[in-house]
Amino acid sequence: MNKAGVLEIRKQFTQERCTIDRICSCYVNHEKEKLFVSHRSFGSLPEEETFKYLELFKHTLGGTFGKNLLSISFPLEEEMTGGKQEFLLKLRDGGLKDEALVDEFFDLVIANYANGENYYIILVHASYDVPGVTKDGIEMEDASENVYEYLLCSICPVTLSKAGLGYNEEKNVIEERNRDWQVEQPGKGFLFPAFIDRASDIHELLYFTKKPDELHPEMIEALFGTVPPLSSKDQREGFQEIVQETIGEDGDYAIMQNIHENLNQMMEDHEEEKENLSLSKKEVKQLLQDSGVEQEKL
Repeated sequence: MNKAGVLEIRKQFTQERCTIDRICSCYVNHEKEKLFVSHRSFGSLPEEETFKYLELFKHTLGGTFGKNLLSISFPLEEEMTGGKQEFLLKLRDGGLKDEALVDEFFDLVIANYANGENYYIILVHASYDVPGVTKDGIEMEDASENVYEYLLCSICPVTLSKAGLGYNEEKNVIEERNRDWQVEQPGKGFLFPAFIDRASDIHELLYFTKKPDELHPEMIEALFGTVPPLSSKDQREGFQEIVQETIGEDGDYAIMQNIHENLNQMMEDHEEEKENLSLSKKEVKQLLQDSGVEQEKL
C-alpha cells in the first residue's frame, strides 16, 4: 500500500462516510483473561460512542510508512487451504457474524500478544464502494468501480486514569476523584486485505505499530504466518554499519552528510510508490559513489 491508498480509507472514518457495519470487541486484563466480549452492529452504537471509535480507527492507519505502517505479504504456504490467509478471509467474507470464529481470532491474539497491561481488541468489518475517478483525479460518487470489503483490527492499551482532585457537582465540593479505566490510542493493528491500486489485494495486509521498535513478532507469525520485516531501528543500524565499514570510522563529515541527504531524497521520491523503499547492493554502491565515496573503497 502507499500513502494515497491509506488516506482514501482513512477518509471513510467519519460519521457521514462510514461504511462499517459490524464491530466485535474483547477486553483483556494483564493476566490474559477475557473480561468481556461483544458482537454488535456498528449502527446500533450511540453517535458519540461511534465518533470515539472512528478516531481510534484513524490512528490505526496513521504514522509513517516503513516505520509505523508496514506492508506484509503472506508466504505461499499460508495462501493454501487451511492457511492464515484463509482464516482471515473467512472472517471477512462472513462479515464477522460467525461469533465462534471471531472468538477464535481473539484467542489467537491473546495467546500471542506479549503485553503486561490491560488492553482492548477491536475488530470491524466494512464494505467501501470505491468511486470512479476522472482523469483529473476527481471522484465520481455515482460511478463505482468495485467494492473493497475489509477488516480493521485495533489493539488499544487500557490504563487507569491518574489520581487527583475533582469537582463533585452533587456535593458541591472538591474531593478525590474516582479513578477509572480508559481506552488509549491503538498500539497495534492491521488492515486486511491491502488496498492497492484502489482495489483489494488479498496477498498483502497493512500492519500498524505505534512503537516501531516493538513489532511483536510472535503475534505477527501467529496471525499471518510470517516473520516481521526489520524494524526501522534495525534497518537504520544495519545501513550505518555498512557505511562505517565502507568509509571507516574517521569518514569525511561532508560525505556522511551527502549520504543522508541523498538517501532522504530517494525516500521522498519513492513516497507515493506501493512498496517501501528497498535498495539492492548495486543501488547502495551507487548511492555511496554519488555521495563522494572513493571508488577503491566500494
